[in-house]
Amino acid sequence: MGRRCWRRRALAAACLGAALLLLLLLLGAAARALLPESGNKALGSGWLGGKKRSPLQMLYDLDQGSSSALAEVHRQRRNLLRRACSRHTRRQRLLQPEDLRHVLVDDAHGLLYCYVPKVACTNWKRVLLALRGPGAADPQAIPAHQAHAPGRLPSLADFSPAEINRRLRAYLTFLFVREPFERLASAYRNKFARPYSAAFQRLYGTRIVRRLRPRAHPDALARGHDVRFAEFLAYLLDPRTRRDEPFNEHWERAHALCHPCRLRYDVVGKFETLAEDAAFVLGLVGAPGLRFPAPPPSRAKAAAASQDLARRLFQDISPFYQRRLFDLYKMDFLLFNYSAPSYLRLH
Repeated sequence: MGRRCWRRRALAAACLGAALLLLLLLLGAAARALLPESGNKALGSGWLGGKKRSPLQMLYDLDQGSSSALAEVHRQRRNLLRRACSRHTRRQRLLQPEDLRHVLVDDAHGLLYCYVPKVACTNWKRVLLALRGPGAADPQAIPAHQAHAPGRLPSLADFSPAEINRRLRAYLTFLFVREPFERLASAYRNKFARPYSAAFQRLYGTRIVRRLRPRAHPDALARGHDVRFAEFLAYLLDPRTRRDEPFNEHWERAHALCHPCRLRYDVVGKFETLAEDAAFVLGLVGAPGLRFPAPPPSRAKAAAASQDLARRLFQDISPFYQRRLFDLYKMDFLLFNYSAPSYLRLH
């Protein structure tokens, strides 16, 4: 009995030690400040030997001066995020390597990018692939299915804790976010209201119809092609949904995908200022000639169209469900400094 007890304690101590090691590594990386060149040695990059300043060093240089208005915008966003994290977060669970699955790694340029679906992540993946290729590849020429193909871009989750920590300390870490309800409306339109999303509709649409439509037509049960927005929201709010499995990444909260209160993000880009923020990041990389893919002419007024879509979809949702949904996505509103949409009836 005593020997079994000792073995159990030894095993528990080993597991706890591994968890604490990972926690210390991640917290140490999250706490790192922007360092000058002498304090930043990176991995396997062209700027390791001092040939070129890293993106993080470039941002440090901008932070020391006062000539860049855009650098000041991003400094303020970092500060707002840090203050919001200390104000609105308490005890959090230990991060595991799998929690870093959405953080993509570019060792050659010293970049870590956490992608949030429905926030131009396809184009950011194209840009990262173009950066890896020889010459000035055109990101727009890379098909979307290739940009999303598994294994094309390494994830931070694929590395050991020590390698994770080294990259977090030395690389420029960035993400792009979007007003949460506009992102949600875009996910619904893209995944449930478009004919090219048949596979997604069969996977999730049929599940929603079975659960929420008592006398559903057999065609809807088989195809899941006609899910209404109110049904989609009811599915998100149903406790069984998250109890059965994690949210799909297209409607998972940005903070749950990227852990901005545990990892320090140097640049918080926004969908609403996508062109300027993307150019800022590419300038730090030293690739100002690489153009972030512009939206097609039909989407030239994308911001207004996105707001209008969300407004139209939410206008028929009751205040009770609007409030519950706002509470579900509240942390994204708070952490990334978004106001509650004016069309909501939250009182």
